[in-house]
Amino acid sequence: MISLWNDNEAKAFLNDPLQLRVYTSRLLGLEPELVLHGGGNTSVKVKKENTFGDIEEILYVKGSGVDLTELQPAGFAPVKLEVLERMASQEKLDDADLLRLQRTSMLDPDSPNPSIEAVLHAIIPFKYVDHTHADSVVTISNNERGEKLIREIYKDRVLIVPYVMPGFILAKKVYELTRNLDWSKVEGIILLNHGVFTFADDARTSYEKMIHIASLADDYLKKQGVFDSVAKAEPVEDLLSLARIRHQVSVAKGDTMIARLDQSPAACGFANLSDVDSIVTRGPMTLDHVIRTKPVPVILKNDIEKDIADYSLKYKKYFDRNTDGNLTCLDTAPRWGVWPEHGSISFGRSVKEADVVADIAGHTMRAIQLGEALGGWKPLPEKDIFHMEYWTLQQAKLKKKESSLELQGKIALITGAASGIGRACAEALYEQGSVVVGLDINPEITGIFNQQDRAGLTCDITDDKAVQEAVEFIVRSFGGLDILVTNAGIFPASRSIEEMDDESWNRSMEINLTSHQRLLKACIPYLKQGIDPAVIFIASKNVPAPGPGASAYSVAKAGLTQLARIAAMELAVFGIRVNIVHPDAVFDTGIWTQEVLEGRAKHYGLTVAEYKTKNLLKTEVTSKDVAAMVCAMAGRAFAKTTGAQVPVDGGNERVI
Repeated sequence: MISLWNDNEAKAFLNDPLQLRVYTSRLLGLEPELVLHGGGNTSVKVKKENTFGDIEEILYVKGSGVDLTELQPAGFAPVKLEVLERMASQEKLDDADLLRLQRTSMLDPDSPNPSIEAVLHAIIPFKYVDHTHADSVVTISNNERGEKLIREIYKDRVLIVPYVMPGFILAKKVYELTRNLDWSKVEGIILLNHGVFTFADDARTSYEKMIHIASLADDYLKKQGVFDSVAKAEPVEDLLSLARIRHQVSVAKGDTMIARLDQSPAACGFANLSDVDSIVTRGPMTLDHVIRTKPVPVILKNDIEKDIADYSLKYKKYFDRNTDGNLTCLDTAPRWGVWPEHGSISFGRSVKEADVVADIAGHTMRAIQLGEALGGWKPLPEKDIFHMEYWTLQQAKLKKKESSLELQGKIALITGAASGIGRACAEALYEQGSVVVGLDINPEITGIFNQQDRAGLTCDITDDKAVQEAVEFIVRSFGGLDILVTNAGIFPASRSIEEMDDESWNRSMEINLTSHQRLLKACIPYLKQGIDPAVIFIASKNVPAPGPGASAYSVAKAGLTQLARIAAMELAVFGIRVNIVHPDAVFDTGIWTQEVLEGRAKHYGLTVAEYKTKNLLKTEVTSKDVAAMVCAMAGRAFAKTTGAQVPVDGGNERVI
């Protein structure tokens, strides 16, 4: 591990201790082997003049749950140092009092809650303090000979503290151990099974002490040759089983979950270990992870439903063994799983949440193998794990991030998503919490939707192979499929039946009808494993009220509607709802070119403006209006409706 300190970058902050603290904190955050997703914390002590002109010593400590990689000055909580120091001298302080005293001692009530380690930062007598959960150090201490190995590596250069609960208990322990300590003789503090603290009166020294301590542990592991023990293997793909797994975990959780499959050689190698059942179920790498990963993963073998049901039962027994009778059991669903031959899977209410779990799982699988090769992987006992998982202060980190979006965790596929109705549907579904994958023949789709949870794929929906690959991409990336909005279409130029050429007719049938059947067929196996799955067909007002000159379009849309009606009957037994939207005169779409618009207006003897509002309500219908109906059909409002045909047309006399 090397120092990322850069003199040219740092010189801009040398006269501002807080900005310098931000800089080195972010350097720590850039190294995932030091901290992961909100883990670790940092602080700086400064003197500041208050409103009355008095000089006070203030501890700026990272806010609870704030990610070091994204840290800004506003992510620090300014707390009066004197109050924190006096708190450390108390014999006893419960969590509620700790939080209350920290909050009431803050200079800015709008700042985040101070880190639970704020008191410990306060009593370390240096300006800058850094705390991480360095993988290499934790791996070594999570061992049958953990403390002995740590002493062998660091000699007297660090203070070794046996594991105790973070927060006031840990601060009190360090306070007692350091009363007579000559701080100049130690480079840091190693908390067994937890992490590392380093400190100095300048930011660079404190940061580079952390790098040095972690590097010594890395070097020791390399000398022991344990990195050769990390297994690797190639994956076997089974996307339908992946969708089943995601379904069962969602049922156990009581919420729709995203499933992120890790098929890397490292994940597959770990999953294939002969003793994986034993080593992966001993506990997490550090207790800071347990609120995200739960104590252990689920082991997925041949009977997916039974494996997940057994996991839930075991979790409930774990809770019953450790509760004091005043706690409420959390959901019993796993947050990650080990799947022999296939890799590992992480679960979350969003892609971001699942990816956090995936990162932690990846580091954990590696640490377990290194620990075993070093003499035996031995994390903390179950009782300690439980106390951390159900600790009020840790639970508060998760509660503030919960989402109540109606379609949170749903996985949606939309065709024709580069513009018009398709794009509006994709954006509206995303705003309601869905993961979205948009397909379009227009290559610009990859730039329109290019986020982890909002992807665009170039796809010709008349190409069987391309459609199948797109559906498999969705399932492989997110674990399944819940919502299908089959929208892509064209509007041929107006021609009478007598004038209609074969090419225009056949092209309309292929794109406006057959391609939708092809896509639906590819999606059905995965929709059967979806969570409250819904299919929405975008048809047309031309189905109930066709007009002359649009036979190629109207007949294809009528066939599409009939396809949807039959699908509603066939798929209801699987809980798949199929509904139809009949838009009319939605002019902000790709099919309504100026030429087509002028032609249709002329046909009715109207101006373009009159044609746009020729409905009963005299209002213009937009893509967003159609998207709102699609979201309703995908959500609770249509939970007990299938086979419905709903116009979004401002009211049409001929339809009514």
